[in-house]
Amino acid sequence: MIAVTFLMWGGFFLVIPLITVHFVGELGWAAASVGLVLGVRQLVQQGLTVFGGAWADRVGPKPLILSGCLIRTLGFAGMAFADSFAGLLAASLLAGVGGGFFDAPKSAAITAVTRPEHRTRMFSLVSVAGNLGMVTGPLIGAALVTVGFRTAALASASTYVVAFALLAATLPHTRPGVASGRGLAGLWAAARDRRFRRFTLVLIGYFLLSTQINVAVTLKAISLAGPGATGPLYGLSAGLAVLLQYPLLRFTERRVRTRVALVAAVLTVGLSLGLMGLAVTFGQLLACVALYSLGTMIVYPTQQTLTARLAPPGVTGSYFGFSAISLGVGGALGNVLGGSLTDMGTRLGLPLLPWLTLMAVGGVTALGLRWALQEVPGREVAEGART
Repeated sequence: MIAVTFLMWGGFFLVIPLITVHFVGELGWAAASVGLVLGVRQLVQQGLTVFGGAWADRVGPKPLILSGCLIRTLGFAGMAFADSFAGLLAASLLAGVGGGFFDAPKSAAITAVTRPEHRTRMFSLVSVAGNLGMVTGPLIGAALVTVGFRTAALASASTYVVAFALLAATLPHTRPGVASGRGLAGLWAAARDRRFRRFTLVLIGYFLLSTQINVAVTLKAISLAGPGATGPLYGLSAGLAVLLQYPLLRFTERRVRTRVALVAAVLTVGLSLGLMGLAVTFGQLLACVALYSLGTMIVYPTQQTLTARLAPPGVTGSYFGFSAISLGVGGALGNVLGGSLTDMGTRLGLPLLPWLTLMAVGGVTALGLRWALQEVPGREVAEGART
């Protein structure tokens, strides 16, 4: 799972930043139209992830993960030949469907094969592997874009073929648990869980912010340093995560309560985006991206661990699926809002407009998380209850 996560993230970030570079920077499309394509992909993927988790509770994660790899291969290969908005949108939808098949089942598979006390570290290691892919992917993409966007998109698609082969040979087929045969009952249980519902809905604000690395931040980097800026941009963000995420998370686990750490991390992400509006050199922007990365590297493993902690036995996949609502809605809104605010700020002569708006969203989200997490058990409570 760690190796496959590296391949998936590497393939994804090999091509996704180049969509903005190619269609906006090279072909002159409106940033809002490309943001809409990226947002629709995100919404479709996370919408299907909601049901993908429930299906994993019934049939096991492996068949869904393998199917998702093949479908995403077709989607990214389709992007290589897209020459119109409709073609790009169709390929993006296909890529989103593939992601919807493997997102929640992948997390459910990790949960199934790890002990509760090891899950935070395991999710952190998986995230480190993903960020290593996030370092490698854009660097390869930046090299391939000189050959052409089509070559880069086909290279991206090929990584999912390798992931399929590796998973087919090595991933154990974990059997459905006690929720087998209960249809969408697991999703219904997650939706009725007041604590988990609040947690999921408030996180929409965070995921609106986290997608800006693909839209507003990328556009800012291009404006300051040209199309080649995407490599250093993603390389710094992911490289810091590879080096610091695991030790930072271990330090945080020992010294800071989970709720406090999550709220502080979201505040850090919002503040860093606000500061990006003041950056007038590429170096200043990279400094803000470093601060942004410190926040994001805490949020993912913490959110995944809390989801696994709150899920009753047998419906883990359904809970991970339901949690995708926050990423789906937040990611879609973030992609559309990032492109639209950038266009609006340029049109109105207000370059700080997108950045101040994003910083405000971060503040509101942090306050919302503080409220939503009041009734979520801390690590020591949850582990004590199990023993």
